[in-house]
Order: sequence, then C-alpha cells, then structure tokens
Amino acid sequence: MSKINIVSISYLPVFCLMSALAVIPKVVLSNPLPEKESTSFMVDHLDPMVIDNTLTLPKLIDSTMEKFPDMSWLTSLEEEANALAERGQSWTAGASQVTLGYQSMSSFKLNYGTANLQIPLWNIGQRDAQKNLANKAETSAGFQVTDVRLRVAGLLRGALWAISLATIRHDQAKAELGLSEKLLATIKRRVDSGDLPRADELLAKTELLQKRSVLTQAEAELMHARKRYSTITQNNKIPALYEEALAPLKELGQNHPSLIALNSQIDVKQAELAATKAIGSGQTNVVAGLLSDEGTDARSNKAEFFNVGVIVPFGGSAHVQPQIAAINVELNKLISERDQLYRDLEQAHHEAEHNLEINKVELENANEQRKVSEQLLSMTELAFSVGEIDLMDLLKIQSRTYQAILTAKERSVILQRDKALYNQAVGLMP
Repeated sequence: MSKINIVSISYLPVFCLMSALAVIPKVVLSNPLPEKESTSFMVDHLDPMVIDNTLTLPKLIDSTMEKFPDMSWLTSLEEEANALAERGQSWTAGASQVTLGYQSMSSFKLNYGTANLQIPLWNIGQRDAQKNLANKAETSAGFQVTDVRLRVAGLLRGALWAISLATIRHDQAKAELGLSEKLLATIKRRVDSGDLPRADELLAKTELLQKRSVLTQAEAELMHARKRYSTITQNNKIPALYEEALAPLKELGQNHPSLIALNSQIDVKQAELAATKAIGSGQTNVVAGLLSDEGTDARSNKAEFFNVGVIVPFGGSAHVQPQIAAINVELNKLISERDQLYRDLEQAHHEAEHNLEINKVELENANEQRKVSEQLLSMTELAFSVGEIDLMDLLKIQSRTYQAILTAKERSVILQRDKALYNQAVGLMP
C-alpha cells in the first residue's frame, strides 16, 4: 500500500504517515509580516504593508500625531491660552475709547471742540483672576496633548495586534489549504490505483473547497486590519518590533493621563467662572477730556478746559448672571464626564488585568492541547495509511489538530496584545 506524504507549509509541522510528528518551535514574533510579501492572494485586492526596521512604536505615535484630526483642536487650545495670557498682561480691562466732537454756531460765531479718552479699569482681583485663567488654560492645553497622544497609542496598539492575529490566521489558512491540496493529490492517486473509493476523492475535494473559502475570508480580514491601520497612521509602514514590557500591576489612580486632562479642563472652567464673577456689575471707567471754546463772538471764553471723571457701574450683576449660569452648566457637565470616565477606566483596568490572568492559563492549556492533538493526528494518519480508519475520521482529527495549532499561536499573540492593552488601561505610554 502506498504512503501518503503531507508536506508542511509555513508554521505547520511536518506530518508523515510512517514517521513521528515533528515538533514546531514555539516562537512568537512581534511582526509576522514577511520581509518580502507574496503577491499571491485569493482576491485581487491588496493593501500592502512594509516593515520598517528603523520605525519604533514611539516614533510611529509621533508621526501619527502629526496627521491626527485632533491636532487642529490642540493648536486652537494653545492659541486660546496665549490670547488669555495676553489679555491678563494688559493694563486695561478692555479697549479704551476716544470721543471727538465739534460744534459750530455760525449765527453766534461760536465754535466748540471736545476730545475725551475713556479707559476701563480692572476691578479688584479681576486681573489676577484673568491671569489665573490664562495659566490654567496653558496647563490644560499641555495635558490635552498628552491625553490625545495616549488615545493615539491605544489605536495603534489595537491596530498592530489586530494585524498580527489576522496574519497568523491567514498563514494558518494558507498552510491548511496547501496540506489539503497535497492530501487530495495523494488520495487521487490511490483512487486511480483502486486503493480507495471515488467517494474519498470527492470528500477530499469538498474539504479543499472549504479550505479555500476559509483562506478567502482570512485574507479579507487581513486586508481589513491593514486598512484600519493605514487609515489611522496615513501610511503603510509598520514597525518590525512592537512588543511591550508589562507595567507593574497596580490599582487605578487619579494620575491617569485622561483623568488629569479632564481635571485640568474642570480647573479651566472654575477659573473662568471666577474671572466672570470678578466682572461684577461691569468695568469702572476713567474719563479725561479737553473742551476748546473758540469764536469771534463776545460771549466766547476763548479758552481750553481739561476735565476728569469716573464712570462707576452699579446694579448690573443681573446681566452677567446668564453668563455665569452657562459656565456652571459646562463645569458640571465636565464633572459628570470626569466621574463617568473614572468608572470606565476602572472597568477597563479590571478587564485588562483579568484578561492577562485568563490568557496566561489559556496559553498553557492551548500549548498542551496542541501537543496532544499533534500526537493524535500522527497516530490517526498512520491508522489511515494501513486502512484502519476511513478518510472522514482522518479529516475530523486533522480539523481539530489544525484548530489546536491555531489556538496556541493565537494565545501567544493575544497574551502579548493583552500586555499592551493593560499598559494602555493604566495610562502608560510605549
């Protein structure tokens, strides 16, 4: 009876019906992309990726930040802080006004000219409140940059490890398809020689078509993962290494960058509220002016007069209350968002820590199951070669073994991904 030789492809072990099962080195790569990508795909649609050995995760975050949509908002925050600082440095509480007037009475030959300068003064404590607002705005702008950078890091962490998982699944599906092709060719030879029934050939063909479908779907998911990555980064370069060391396990604190950023926004609103209250009924104004009385009429004084006055507002607090109320609404909305954010971060932290614990155990189980499944498949192939079992039983064992191999590979990558996600949950930058 002839032997059926199944040649290993990619990550799959070497199966030989008349020999022991080879052992696969359990190596986890940060980047499963090949140095030179094959152009052989099931569907004529390729989203290419290029490995850049000089590209690190921090550099990738920097380049992504430059093109990230939030950059225009961050720039406007800096401009706002500069504008508030400039106002706080001003000696006047607002724009000064100059009033010029001229009156001529031709019938009496009298001419009057006036010139007045009106300067708004800071209320007591108002300028200090304005300076405090500018300082809080400047500090908050810096914290918002850190928060956005952390969010970008989270997007990149998710996208990179999604590509890793999709690549492993694609390679596994491609390898299984290659093995199915080898198996079909061997079975066809045995059918032609009368060693196996024609039904086995049809069954092997059915299995092959199913493997093609799985490969097509895996290929689609890989391209989707690559497209999501390129959409975030606006390029197709990917780091060669992006594994992360796990941050020390700890409880979630108030020093998380997202909480700090939101708290700084609350500080800005509180400072804005204090600055608005300092306006009171309005600004006190100093008025200084000149009056010129010139004319040929005998009633003309033919003199110039200097006058100084003060305009003091009162009873206008009701007009600033709507503005104070609006700021209070925004302030309390930020406080609500802060409280909800803490709950979300606390839940994400717990899930990330729990997932780490689960996947460490799952990885051990997956590796053990892979080892047992490979041994069982070796025995099953040997039994099929001598006619002790039929093809259907062999295909069932093959399917379970392939799934065990894929699960072991996935768990290795998922554990590395979960380390990155835990770092993200505690607010640690790469």
